[in-house]
Amino acid sequence: MPPVTIDGSLGITTPMYNGSITANAVTPSVNMKNRIINGAMVIDQRNAGSAVTTDGAYPVDRFIVFEDTDGAYSAQRDTNAPAGFINSLKWTTTTADTSIASQYAGISQSIEGFNVADLNWGTANAKTVTLSFWVRSSLTGTFGGSFRNSANNRSYPFTYTISVADTWEFETITIAGDTSGTWLTDNGAGLKIFFGLGVGSSFSGTAGAWSGSNFLSATGAVSVIGTLNATWYVTGVQLEVGSTATSFDVRSYGTELQLAQRYYYRFTASANTYIGTGITYTVSNALLIFPFPVPMRASPSALEQTGTASNYRVLSQGGSLYTGTAVPTFDGANITAGTVGMTSLNNFVQGQSCLGNLTNASYLGWSAEL
Repeated sequence: MPPVTIDGSLGITTPMYNGSITANAVTPSVNMKNRIINGAMVIDQRNAGSAVTTDGAYPVDRFIVFEDTDGAYSAQRDTNAPAGFINSLKWTTTTADTSIASQYAGISQSIEGFNVADLNWGTANAKTVTLSFWVRSSLTGTFGGSFRNSANNRSYPFTYTISVADTWEFETITIAGDTSGTWLTDNGAGLKIFFGLGVGSSFSGTAGAWSGSNFLSATGAVSVIGTLNATWYVTGVQLEVGSTATSFDVRSYGTELQLAQRYYYRFTASANTYIGTGITYTVSNALLIFPFPVPMRASPSALEQTGTASNYRVLSQGGSLYTGTAVPTFDGANITAGTVGMTSLNNFVQGQSCLGNLTNASYLGWSAEL
C-alpha cells in the first residue's frame, strides 16, 4: 500500500507538524498537493450516506454522477475501503443498459481553475500530472475515463485495469499536460476528470492521446451500467504535479469540509436550532441573513430546503416565537452570505430584529458547484 501523507494545516499552508513521522512514511504537507477535493469521500453534506439515483446528483461532496442511459443506478458513500481509508464512493447498477452507443454514465469532479492555474495547460510549458486512486469492482477488465477542459473540446481518454473482482487495487495514470486548447485559470472549471462507468462509442476515443473531441472514456472500456447489480467503488483519488504517484494527501477533516463548502453549504438543524439574524420588515414578512462558513466560489442563485412551513420559525426581538406559514424563500446571495425570506401570520411587530429557528432536521442549502 502506498504511504499516507498527513496535512495537519489549519488552513492550507500553515503546518502543525515539524519534521517527519517515520512510521508508515507519514510526512507533513504544507500546500494543496492533491488538487482533488474530498478524494477520500469523507464529506457528504447532502446525503449523510444515503443513496442517490438521479442524473446530476452528488453522492458525496464534489463528485457528481452523470447518467444518460436507459439503465439505472444507485450511488452513495460506503464504509468498504482499503487500509488507510474509512470511506469510498460506491456505484451499483440497478437496471442494466447494454446498448449505449450515444449515451454515457460515470462520475466526475470539476476542479476550479484557480487550483490548476499553475499547470500551464494550453501553453508550451504544460506540466505533467499523475492521477492515482484505489478502485474495486465486481467486474474485471480495462476500464476508462478522461480529462477534459471546460469547453469540452479538448479531452484525453485514459484506461486502467482491474485484475481481480471484488478486490481493492491501486491505479496510477500519468498524463503529459495539454499544450493546446483553452484551460480556465479563474473560478470556472479549469479541469474535469471523468470516470466512465458505461460510455458509448460516440463519446469514446483512443486512450493515451489528447484530442479535439469531447471524449468521456476510452474505446472498448468495461461498461458497469451494462451489467445488472455490478458494483464499482473508488477512494483515495489524487491528482498531483509530476510523473509519479506519491502518498495520499490526507487533510484534516475540518480543512476538507471547508474546501467542500466553497462549492456547497448545507445547514441542518438539530431538534431546535437558532441561526440567521434579520428584521421583520412587515407585519408578516422577515428577512434573515445566513453567513456562509467560507466564501463560496460564486454567488448562489437558489435556496434548497426541506420540511414544511412549521419547521421554520422566527424569534422576534420581543421574545415571541412565530411559526412560519410558508417554507423559506431565496431572497439573494453573494459569496459570503445568503438572504432568506420568512413569512408568518400578520403578527410580527414591524421593524424588530429577529432570529431564525429551524426544527426537526430541516435544512437550508446553497450551491456554487462548477
